[in-house]
Amino acid sequence: MTWKRWRPAIEHALYRPDGGFYRRPEGPAGHFRTSVHASARFAAAVARLLAGVDAALGRPERLAFVDVGAGRGELTLAVRAQLPAGLRGRVDFRAVELADRPAGLPADVDWRAEPLAGVRGLLFANEWLDNVPLDVAEPGPDGRLRYLEVATDGTERSGGPLAEADAAWAGRWWPDGERVELGGPRDAAWAGAVGALEQGLAVAADYAHLRAARPPFGTLTGFRDGRECPPVPDGSCDLTAHVALDAAAVPGHPALLTTQREALRALGVSGARPPLALASSDPAAYLRALSGAGEAAELTDPGGLGAFHWLVQAVRMPVPDDLAGLPGWQTLPS
Repeated sequence: MTWKRWRPAIEHALYRPDGGFYRRPEGPAGHFRTSVHASARFAAAVARLLAGVDAALGRPERLAFVDVGAGRGELTLAVRAQLPAGLRGRVDFRAVELADRPAGLPADVDWRAEPLAGVRGLLFANEWLDNVPLDVAEPGPDGRLRYLEVATDGTERSGGPLAEADAAWAGRWWPDGERVELGGPRDAAWAGAVGALEQGLAVAADYAHLRAARPPFGTLTGFRDGRECPPVPDGSCDLTAHVALDAAAVPGHPALLTTQREALRALGVSGARPPLALASSDPAAYLRALSGAGEAAELTDPGGLGAFHWLVQAVRMPVPDDLAGLPGWQTLPS
């Protein structure tokens, strides 16, 4: 039996060129539903945010929309379709994904494995960080954290003691717990994404937890064919763990941690039902509005997609007006 720490095991299972889960032709949408798939209102909110970034930057000649963890380009294409023609003509669409470029993707969508540095605009990472591979640790008999090793069938065993950097991360960001998911690689991935912006706004939207309420037994799990399953690193299922999103914030840039519910409400997504009077005056419009309200309610449901957290960081630009009124903005010391 071959044993690996969880981080290389996840990397191999999800991203290996010859059969990794995220290289499969059906893509992530074949196995789970994200906010992008739930409703076009999500893309409309992101498009509104892009327009706000454009205004805050003084409407530059060229503006980038960078979709990190693009899947098969669903969010990129949906945002592209939502933009008014005048703005769409100034936007460079950049999808960042390790999988091969999908067939039929419009020629004006750039596809690459890493963000292009030096861009101005909006970088949006929807359910990306939860798939950045990371190690998992548990206390050994002496109480000190040790890496867990895993076989391809999901069996685990205790491994060696933590490296200094992982031990320091755990001590600062996850000091208690029977099972610790070591988020240093995610912090580094987010810092790299934010660092690719010359000027703009960076958003990470994901299932997350904060230091005051870390899950004591971790969150690592699998998804296959729309159902949760044990995390088996054999390439047959997604492997995901919630993100310690407060640890990821890059010092020196204004940062906001908020829920998806609050962020989408600030961007005009409301689950309010249309007035009943509309049912009499325009039944078709009422049904359309009712359907839209249902979709908005799903996106902002505090027990579902609305419980996602957003980490928003402004890089050398004013905070866009729609988000400026949300409480909690701060600049972390360098």
